[in-house]
Order: sequence, then C-alpha cells, then structure tokens
Amino acid sequence: MAKKNNIVYMKSTVSPARKRGETAASLQTIALTKGAPDIWLLFITVFLVGFGVILVFSASYYETISSDPYEFFKRQGAFAGIGLVIMLCAMNLDYRIYRLFSKVAIWSTIVLLALVFVFDPSKEVYRWIPLGPFNLQPSEIAKFTLSLYFADALSERKADPNDLTGTLGRVIAMMGIVLFLVYNEPDLGATVTLACIGIGILFAAGLHILYGIGALLACGAGVAMIILSNEYQMLRIQGFLDPWADPVRTGYQVINSFYALGSGGLIGVGFGGSRQKLGFLPAQNTDFIFSVAGEELGFIGAGCIVILFCVLAWRGYRIAIRCPVLFGSLLAVGITTSLVLQAAINIGVVTGTIPVTGITLPFISYGGSSLLMSMGSVGVLLNISRFRRRDE
Repeated sequence: MAKKNNIVYMKSTVSPARKRGETAASLQTIALTKGAPDIWLLFITVFLVGFGVILVFSASYYETISSDPYEFFKRQGAFAGIGLVIMLCAMNLDYRIYRLFSKVAIWSTIVLLALVFVFDPSKEVYRWIPLGPFNLQPSEIAKFTLSLYFADALSERKADPNDLTGTLGRVIAMMGIVLFLVYNEPDLGATVTLACIGIGILFAAGLHILYGIGALLACGAGVAMIILSNEYQMLRIQGFLDPWADPVRTGYQVINSFYALGSGGLIGVGFGGSRQKLGFLPAQNTDFIFSVAGEELGFIGAGCIVILFCVLAWRGYRIAIRCPVLFGSLLAVGITTSLVLQAAINIGVVTGTIPVTGITLPFISYGGSSLLMSMGSVGVLLNISRFRRRDE
C-alpha cells in the first residue's frame, strides 16, 4: 500500500452550500490524508486516449494516403504522449495551487480569445492561433479556466452564489465576456458548453432554484434568438428536423453518419473497414469520429464508448461529492461537466439526436488543444481525488 501523507489545513465554510455548514465566518480545521488517485478514472482516460489514437489513424488513413498515411496518427500520438506527461504532473501537483492563479488564468484566456480575431488567417472562422506546426484553440483553454475562476470565486469565505450585486453578478459578468468572444468566433457549440459549465458550478455552489430556472430560460431564449437570426443556424435546424429534405446540403452530414452507424450493425465491419470515411463522411477524424467507431466496431463497440463516459461521469461527480474542500469540489464539478457534456453533445449530433454543432469527442477526436486540455483537466481531477478526510 502506498504511503500516505497527513495534511492539516484551515478551511472556510460559508452558508448555504454543503461545505459551508457552519456560520459565514467560521473556520474549521480539517485533517486530510493524501493517497492514491482514482484508479477507475485514470484507467478510463488512458484507455480512451489510446483507443482514440488508433481510431484517428483508421479514420484519417484514406484522407492522407496520397502523402503520408501516418500523418494524423503520428501527430495524435505525439499529442497523447505530451498529454500523458501533463496529466501525470497535474495528478501530483496540489490542485489548491491553481487557486492562486485563477484571476490571471481567466484574463489571459480572454486575451487569447481576442487574439484569434487578429491571427486567424481565414477571416471567416476565428478559432485558432497559429503557433508553427500547432494551432492553439483558446476556447478549449476557457473550459478549464472558467471552471477554475468560478470555483475560486464561489468558494471564498464571504461568497454568496445568490447575491446578484456581489459574487453571482461578478461571475456572470466574467462568463458573459468569455461567451461573447467565443460566440463571435463563431462557435455556438463551445458557447453552450461554457454556459452549461458555469451554471453547473453555480448549482453545486448553492444557487437558488429560481435563479437556476431563470438562468436556464435565459440561455434557452438566447440560443433560440441566435438560431432564428442566423440563416446558417436555421439551415442546421432544418437539416436536423428533416435531413432527407436536402440531402446534398443541410442533411449531408447527418445522413452519412446514419449510413455509417447503420452499416456497423451489432459487431461492426472490422477495424479499418469503414466505407463512409472514404470521402463521404465529413470531419471523419474530428466531429464525426464516433460514426467511424460505430461502423467499424458496431453497436457493441459504440455502446462501450458511451458506457465508459458514463463511468467517467460517475467517478468525476463522486470525486466532487467526496472532496472535503469546497474549491476542489466545485472545480471537480466544472471539469467533469465539461468532459461529459462535450461527449454527450458529440454523440447526440452523430446519432441525429440534436442539431449539428462542432464539438469534438474528448480523448478520441483528432486535435491537439482538445486532447492536451482534456488530459490536463483529468490530471487535476485525479489530484483532487487523492485528498480525503483522515477519518474516511
């Protein structure tokens, strides 16, 4: 058994959240033990990343066969290797250190989100900052830094998640700045994800149910207004409602995803045997990689991926519930919500359950920014899982 280190520190408790069980100014001494990380979470992450590297190779082989068929495989493998180092470092670094840099992190992220409008050469979609062989996507960083900022602000000793003129107003204003920049990239999928992360942390911090309902209604109304005022988004809605009405344009992605999933049957056509990736399925190694998995591994293989993400959700929220420190608990909620929500949206899109939006499948889709941030976030979550009350 690994040797455990006893740690004693002071923790503030502020009503009404669970970790604020005493008075607003009370201090409680908590004795912690630092043990092994959550093995389930570690195993699931490593497995999904390894599986993702292999699936990216299968999905992208045809696309690069005329140049270097191993191009995406080598790049994704390199990202996975770097991500593993980042994850292991984060797993062994006390997560409370990040709290010291929460404000610097969120403002730095805002600067990066603004810089995409300067550096991105496409002048149509502003999402990346070119850094030589690597393109940095600040919206991926924002998913962690927004969680970090919310967790820090809402766990302060005098924080009140229901004070519109205080803590609540401050975090909503910060989230509004981030959402404004991400939406104008434009990236509606990331905007919705970030909004849900913020609302999820607020609920965990003790947000009143009426405020919560109001926030959800406001977000829903905002998304509806965006869709109704944007022809491109309306076309996506039409493609979602009836993809066969325009199979060449609005329904093309979903229809080919259906063909891929349907061709897989129960056990799939075998690894590397996907036909839809041969120039029919768009974004086959990023947004629609789950369709390739469904075709090659069948319902059983695709179902196993869904189950693994469900287990990841269970372990992540379990870590949040068991964490004796409010900051760690809220940060765990934000990280888990980010990963699980992205997976749910991606799988919902490729199965035609929700309209098409550009959200990658965590750990599996090709992309350096997404993979590195996802693995780094899991590393933080694993470190949170290492701390327990001494009496547990």
